[in-house]
Order: sequence, then C-alpha cells, then structure tokens
Amino acid sequence: MPVESQSTSHKPLREDFALTLRLALPLIIAEVGWMSMGIVDTIMVGRLPNSAIAIGATGLGQSLYHSIAIFGAGLLLGLDTFVAHAYGREDLDDARHSLVNGLCLAFALTPVLMLAVSCWPALMQHFGISPELVEPMRPFLRALNLGTLPLLAYFALRRYLQAMNVVLPIMFALISANLVNLVGDWALIYGHLGFPALGIPGSGWATCFARIYMASVLAITLLWVESRRSAPKWAGTIRVDLHRIAALLKLGLPAAGQIVMEIGAFSAATAVIAKLGPVPLSGHEIALNMAALSFMVPLGISSAAAVRVGQQLGRKDSSGARRAGWSAIVLGGAFMTCSGLVFVSIPTWIARLFSPDPIVIRTGARLLLVAAAFQLFDGLQTVATGALRGAGDTRTPMLANFIAYWLIGLPLGYVLCFKLGWGAVGVWIGLCVGLILIGSALLLTWHRRKLPA
Repeated sequence: MPVESQSTSHKPLREDFALTLRLALPLIIAEVGWMSMGIVDTIMVGRLPNSAIAIGATGLGQSLYHSIAIFGAGLLLGLDTFVAHAYGREDLDDARHSLVNGLCLAFALTPVLMLAVSCWPALMQHFGISPELVEPMRPFLRALNLGTLPLLAYFALRRYLQAMNVVLPIMFALISANLVNLVGDWALIYGHLGFPALGIPGSGWATCFARIYMASVLAITLLWVESRRSAPKWAGTIRVDLHRIAALLKLGLPAAGQIVMEIGAFSAATAVIAKLGPVPLSGHEIALNMAALSFMVPLGISSAAAVRVGQQLGRKDSSGARRAGWSAIVLGGAFMTCSGLVFVSIPTWIARLFSPDPIVIRTGARLLLVAAAFQLFDGLQTVATGALRGAGDTRTPMLANFIAYWLIGLPLGYVLCFKLGWGAVGVWIGLCVGLILIGSALLLTWHRRKLPA
C-alpha cells in the first residue's frame, strides 16, 4: 500500500516534467537560434583583418543595442500572463484583444527605442571608450536599429502563439532565420553574391534582414492558425483599448525593468572592460557569448513555465500551477549544472572557436571558468522568473536584479578590476556574486509564493 501511494503521488510530477518538456523544447531551440545569430556574427567578423577590434566593436554594439531593444520587448511580457490566463479559461476573444493591443504598444515604442539607440555612440565617446571601437560600431548599430519594429512585432506575435501552445512555428522561424543571417553575413561582410564588402556593418544588415524574416514567418503563422479556428472572427477584438495597454504595462514595466537590470549589468560590464582595451574586451565577448548561449536553454524553459503556470491559474488549479513551476525549475537547474561542467572541462577549446589570437584565447578561457561558477544559479533565477511571471509577479525579479547586480555585483566587480588590479576577471567575479544572490532569492520567493485557488 505505501509503495502504491508513493507511485501515485509521483505520477502528477512526472506528467508535469513531460508537459513542460514538450512545450519547452521548441522554445529552447528557438532561444538557442536567437543567440546563435550573435555568435555567428561574432565568429564571422572575427575573421576580418583586425580580429580583436572587429569582435570588440560588434560585441559592444550588440550589448548596447539589446539593452534598449530588449527593454521594449520586455514591456510586451505581460502578454504571457494575459494570453495564458485567457487561454486557460477558454476566452479566445480576450486573448486576441491582448495581442492587438500588444502590437499597438510595439508600434508606439519603436520610434522611442530607435532614438535612444542612436545616442549610444556619442555616449560611449563621452565615457572614454576608444574611437577604434566606437567608429566601426556606429554604422553596425545603425543597421541593427532599422530592425527594431520587426523585432518588437516578432516578440508580440511569439508571446501570443506560445501562450496558446503553438510553438513549432516559433522554432522554425528562428532556425531558418539563422540561415538568412549566415548567408547575409557571408555576402555582406566579405562581398559575395554581387554585394560590396561592408565589413562590420554588413553583419548588422544581415541581422536586420533576419528579423524582418522572423516577424513575417510568425505573422503568416498567426493568419494560418486563426483561419482554422471555429471560434468567432476578430471583428470585435480589433480596437485600441487604453485600459488593456495600461494593464500590459503594469505587468510589463517591472518585467522590462528586470531585463534591463540584467542585460544592463552585462552591458555595463562590457563598457567597463572596454576601458581595458581590445584584447580583454574580446576575451569578455567570448565568455559572454557562451554564457548567453547556455542561458538560452533555461530562458526557453522559463517561457514554458510562464505559459504553463498561467494556463493552470486560468483553470483555477493552484496545485497544478505549483507543480508546473517546480518541474521547470528542476529542468533549468539540471541543464545549467551540465553547462558549467562543460565550461570547466574545455574552456581553451571553446575560446579557440572565436579567435586564432593566443592572447584572446587565454583571456576568454579564464573568464569561462568564472562563468562556470554561476551557471546553476543563472538557470534557477531565469526559470523562477518565468514561473513568477505566470503568476502575475514581475516586481520581485526586478527588485532582486537591481539589488544583486547594481548595488552589490557591479560595485564589487569594479573594485576588484581597478582597485585590486584583477582586470576582467574581477568584473566577472562581481557578476557571479550577483547571480548567486538572485538565484537564491527567487527560488525562495517561488517556494513561499501563495497561488490563488
């Protein structure tokens, strides 16, 4: 009898692991595809004549652009909660209404974000970043900036589709967009297929075209999915609703703030290390690209956690929502533990993929060892953030990121870098301490979270 009871009690959790994996796997592949675009860009420009400057300028431009553009994408994260809850209670009209107003918000945000991005080169010069990095970054950033509207449209469409368990087209969009980006890099950086050799800016144009393609694929998917529904058409849902936009912003602003705190911390670390010169910056970019690549797996699981927790709460099943959250957290933590072991085992081999320069390789390998130390906590905090977002809590992750990164981690890293002379390794140790604090705090928050019945 006890054995049968124990087996029965574990069955729901096993089912939750299966459901989470089924939803998360395509999203993980999509997130890895998203990140691999930046890695391919870095590798492609790394074969230009001055490898250190090319990698540094491209990496700095990507970090600065994403610190602004991803804030706009974060404002749309409220769609996870609204659409998943509506889908859970089978209210399709409300889900559509949220998407329409999410797209309106994306269009309104675009010019504001593009203006902010255009200010980065002047600010970098003001803060003393070397002109040999800023000048090649300027046209690269300009090309990236033109892809802002399709990027935000992609994010809004993705939130809607994944909250309704339509995830395979998202995976296809990212995989095929990588091919568009790769061919674009080859043609525009080095001058093939009749195009001029643009060098570093060619990478930015390739990414811009890939984002237009991604948004188009998801728009076509939306039309196809909605044409097959037996539910009433969109006529009553296509209207601007300031109350819904305000509700999206109420959830989205803290979520966007959390993303800005996180990405901004790594962008600030990039700017600090840029003051040390092209070689430390190149090593930093190698470690950052690999840490960000491994981060894509728990990020995909985090999206699945937000959807599954939200859907269960829409069905008023609080115990199911809690199981969904824990299954996702365990999966994210397990993967990142393996990722840390890989970083420890072959750091030099990984760094050699990015650059043939022995000094750059040595610097990148050293920073990868620090990245290995925070992998587990990075996975825990990412997935816990998704689970909390599904429950409608976007404030706690924002506060945790602000305190751990900006009040503790970055100041510590600055002291270790410049006061104690540890260089880029000191900055990364500060980031590591911040992530350990965030992961621990958000795991405890989810453990204590009371979900509505």
